[in-house]
Amino acid sequence: MSLKMNFQVTRSEFRLEADLELPDQGVTALFGRSGSGKTTLLRCIAGLEALPGGLLSFQGQVWQSATQFVPVHQRPIGYVFQEASLFPHLTIAQNLHYGFKRIPVADRRIGFDEVVTLLSLQEFLSRYPDQLSGGQRQRVSIGRALLTSPRLLLMDEPMASLDVTSKQEILPYLERLTEELQLPIIYVSHSVEEVMRLADYMVLLEQGEVRAQGELQALLTDHLLPFAHSEQAASLLKAQVIETDAGDGLARLQLAQQHLLISQTHLSPGRLAPITTGATVRVSIMARDVVLARQLPESISLLNALEVRVIGLDRDTDNSQMLVRLQLGKQTLLARISKRSAGQLQLLPGQIIYALIKGVALNS
Repeated sequence: MSLKMNFQVTRSEFRLEADLELPDQGVTALFGRSGSGKTTLLRCIAGLEALPGGLLSFQGQVWQSATQFVPVHQRPIGYVFQEASLFPHLTIAQNLHYGFKRIPVADRRIGFDEVVTLLSLQEFLSRYPDQLSGGQRQRVSIGRALLTSPRLLLMDEPMASLDVTSKQEILPYLERLTEELQLPIIYVSHSVEEVMRLADYMVLLEQGEVRAQGELQALLTDHLLPFAHSEQAASLLKAQVIETDAGDGLARLQLAQQHLLISQTHLSPGRLAPITTGATVRVSIMARDVVLARQLPESISLLNALEVRVIGLDRDTDNSQMLVRLQLGKQTLLARISKRSAGQLQLLPGQIIYALIKGVALNS
């Protein structure tokens, strides 16, 4: 089952066309610049926009058609806005209970104590919103949305109004939310870093049109899309932790039957629970941090060298650079090197070469 929609919005100088079928599990990111139509599409899903001709169904239930429109309060959704918008005269516990008590006991799929524990809100229950930081208030806002026992959670740039410190505070809770609750999430963002940290699937919106959609890893390394050509171009790879202590303060990961060593201090950065042996994690590798070699070098300080196959060489936005797409098992690794280096290496599709990795960041 899935989330199916077809919307067309026309307003003076803005037009949105979205014909999509999205997964009903994991986190789907609606990504694009300001004005691309992300929030408008989210409002259409929520039922806050009653557009004529729109079509929407979720897990086989029709929420909107030519003859039917389910109002927002009858849709099993939770909505988290950019601003927490808590009731200032109510305590945190009362704010949380506001949505919870409106759900019949028989329909409650998420318990009050479960949400309080999930978001670590125990110490704030007797406080008022103005006594909390921006990140803490947004955690309460998320908790209030969860306590309506939604089947679909909509999040409209929930970190857009937060400072860097607050964002770093709330990200681990969003990760925990996606890991522990089997709840599909539609997440609006214009931050690649947030999307790489949280999302599984992405819809790229440009000027009201769907330019691309698909698995996040595939879109990030697609040479026809802007991500691969940005200064922050990176590959997002799934790996398995096989040793949390491989000696010398390192942990060992495995992907495509090969190994990556990373610092133990980077294994669980900011996470609420440590990553353990056997866990599947996502690592990001910047394209500029990949060095290519025809032969495995000796006496070199770099610890990570992966055997890869060249699958494509593409022009980059910088005329002196070239983007090299590399196959690593069933995943794609990007490398950005100079045209001169590509010529000296005589790179061709199909070649087996080595990717030397200068930096690995854990994204999950």
